[in-house]
Amino acid sequence: MKNLLFYVIFLMTSISFAQSVRFDGVIQDEQKNPLEMANIMAVNNGTKAMDSYGITNDKGKFQLTLKPNTSYTIKVSYLGMKSKEIAISTNTENFVQNIVMDGAGIELEGVEIVREMPVSIKGDTIVYNADSFKSGTEKKLEDVLKKLPGVEVNADGEIEVEGKKVSKLMVEGKDFFDGDTKLGVKNIPADAIDKIQVLRNYNEVSQLKGLENDQDNVAMNIKLKSGKKNFWFGDVTAGVGVAELDSRYVINPKLFYYSPKYSINLITNFNNIGELPLTAQDYFKFTGGFKNMMKKGGSNFNVSSNDIGISILRNNRAKEIETKFGATNFAYSVTKTWNISGFGILSTSKTDLETKSQTTILDSGDQQKRDENTHQKNNLGLFKLSSTYKPNDKFQFDYDILTKLSKQDEDTDLLRESVVNNVSSLETILTQKKQDPTSVNQNLSLYYTQSEKNIFAFEMQHLYQDENPFYNANLRSQPFDLAGYISGQNRNDLNQDRFVKTNKVDAKLDYYYMVTPKSNFNVTLGNTYSYQNFNSHIFQMLDNGDKNDLNAAENNNDVDYRFNDAFLGFHYKILTGKFTLTPGVSLHSYQMTNGQLGTDYSQSFTKVLPDFFALYQIKKSETLTYNFSLSNDFTDINQLAAGYVLSDYSSLFRGNRFLENATSQVHSLRYFKYNMFNFENIFANATYTKKVDAIKTKANFDGINQSSVPYNSNLADETLSGMGSYGRSFLKNYKASATASLNWSKFNNIQNNVLSTTESFTQSYTVKAATNYKNLPNLELGYNALINQYSGSTYYTDKPFARLDYYFWNSFSFVSEYEFYHYYNGDKTVDNEYDFLSASLVYQKKDSKWEYKVSATNLLNTTYLNDDSFSQFSTRVSQYTVQPRYIIFSMKYNL
Repeated sequence: MKNLLFYVIFLMTSISFAQSVRFDGVIQDEQKNPLEMANIMAVNNGTKAMDSYGITNDKGKFQLTLKPNTSYTIKVSYLGMKSKEIAISTNTENFVQNIVMDGAGIELEGVEIVREMPVSIKGDTIVYNADSFKSGTEKKLEDVLKKLPGVEVNADGEIEVEGKKVSKLMVEGKDFFDGDTKLGVKNIPADAIDKIQVLRNYNEVSQLKGLENDQDNVAMNIKLKSGKKNFWFGDVTAGVGVAELDSRYVINPKLFYYSPKYSINLITNFNNIGELPLTAQDYFKFTGGFKNMMKKGGSNFNVSSNDIGISILRNNRAKEIETKFGATNFAYSVTKTWNISGFGILSTSKTDLETKSQTTILDSGDQQKRDENTHQKNNLGLFKLSSTYKPNDKFQFDYDILTKLSKQDEDTDLLRESVVNNVSSLETILTQKKQDPTSVNQNLSLYYTQSEKNIFAFEMQHLYQDENPFYNANLRSQPFDLAGYISGQNRNDLNQDRFVKTNKVDAKLDYYYMVTPKSNFNVTLGNTYSYQNFNSHIFQMLDNGDKNDLNAAENNNDVDYRFNDAFLGFHYKILTGKFTLTPGVSLHSYQMTNGQLGTDYSQSFTKVLPDFFALYQIKKSETLTYNFSLSNDFTDINQLAAGYVLSDYSSLFRGNRFLENATSQVHSLRYFKYNMFNFENIFANATYTKKVDAIKTKANFDGINQSSVPYNSNLADETLSGMGSYGRSFLKNYKASATASLNWSKFNNIQNNVLSTTESFTQSYTVKAATNYKNLPNLELGYNALINQYSGSTYYTDKPFARLDYYFWNSFSFVSEYEFYHYYNGDKTVDNEYDFLSASLVYQKKDSKWEYKVSATNLLNTTYLNDDSFSQFSTRVSQYTVQPRYIIFSMKYNL
């Protein structure tokens, strides 16, 4: 089968080469200077179709692939010059012809040519003409993005351009669920998309553009087709289906409205076929567009989550998933100077997970084997309101508020086999987890340009977070010897309440002085203040139903923690030749106090933290960037609370109130090259981190039961990561890429009073190639190799994959995806193979509003998938049950 697929690709490529003529040349100005980034395309005089296009490289060179014995009109445009047309006729031989542009002209003269070009570049913006990459099978934005050169969409719905994550998605310049690209990627209809604009070096605040280093900031704007503006559009999908044991359903209405004055988006999804528009992982990482305003301050104080380890999905798969989802997003221009926007998201899901796992303690080799059945209920809510007031180019006032509400319940019934010193024992364990955390995040920003040389920016954020996780474990054995615990019960019923409140305020004032048009001086005055309160209590439920409160001080926490960081920063940015340099330094004054056990413990000190940024602009589309930073890393209250906290039924944790900060030095190097001449895309990055006085864990194991406490290590932790990718589009209809990512880490901990150094090394390699024909089947073939090495254990996953899509008879769309997994370890004691196949057939007459679809998922009825993980003290290998095969019949009405 695999050989047949490669033969098909080879045959198609051979036919393309055999039936084409190459047209090479150089585009020059009147002085014979080569013109870089000039647009050129060939329009077939017979069919009026664009057969080929290109953009010149830094030497002005272009290359077009044309049909033999055909007449063409060659259209050329260059920003600031008159556009030009020439007539040519091909025969069967390749030929060379240079083109000279005629003098200066009006910029708008080249607009029509650029509009027809599949890809064009203007400054920091790359514009893709969506129709040039569609074959007819695309249904949503994700399908289009995957066909664009230099653009990737990962499994989480995150968009990556040139190796950088897209942080903001807009439609017609209006935010689309700010802070998350997944909802847009999975829901914006492909047939509504006209242009896709990639905005590099993006900064939302026009006054600050060019003052900061925005090279890593990428946004994306979707331009709609003219027929989709000032009209409601979207679709309503309803479907029913069958599985082996029960029925399936999906209801998915989507409505969109865009006008210059306002926009409204409505998305709903009710299904039990495994589609999760918003997972619990998505919810907790949803930023709502809030940025890390203190990233250049030199301090890292991050408020950690007190979630109780709610189980997460693997590859968004589980044994059973039922979802009810609704979301709305709006933007409204109250006046020409005042805009408001916001969104609301509600999601309810019920999930059943079935897992088999084996955890091995690295030091002793003792094992814990578990068969788990878990039932989850997740109720999630996200609400945001934003306001921007900009009366003129000199002043801007922004306010945002983001609220997160959730209620999560998880019940697990598991059978555990403990193997300690080669002695095996079995027991049944029941656990219950509950939490309904709340957070409110507010942002206020003021930007004022006093003059061309003087710019002020004030930013402030406030975070309020209230968490209340509850944990219960019911098991036969007594895992820990806690003060006040009553032994001898038939079942050991351990419970813990935890309450954590956080108030954190970040504020800073930036002053920018333009020394010259190519240099500026930046002074930052900032402060971070945090107040947290942590309460926890462990209690036991006896066999007779009585409650036994474990009131000893070691089993309880009542802690408050105050942290303050006042700092003054200086940065100087200068552009000199091909270099952009930004050296900087910040002076910090720290004060920390934690109160518990009737006493306060305080620390205070000052520290100078340098940073440095350098960019080498090798060519217009080729850069090399270096970053260095020295930062102080601080823990929040969770690791300072000295009383015991139940991590789970076999893990007990207590904090250390005397912890100090760690210091990290980070070096990163990034190379990027984008060649529009042959649509070659190369990027690579490497990051080295060395953390001194790192907060590490001292763990003692009694068989498989762990008790741990944090401490400051005098040994440095190190991490080295790197990624490289090469991609290229060629012969108009082909796209290929190769990607490699590596991550090596070294950690130092204490295990059973012995210093332990552990290392992990993960590697991932991917190669893939795809076709993009209008009237032929399109095929994507790829292979991924994943290698995880954890202190003596090595796990491999070989994953070839393929995708076929074909639009035929102007009515039918067929799409099929296949993935094969071979999962094994070094000595083959673990060796599993499994695969997934899905397919869909869509019928829609041209210009009809009705669409009929039959789709099937997990056609091979695969029952599970594998995974492995590493925790510095142990390794874990897991097997997850997934939803069975089912077939869905659905209808969609397009508005």
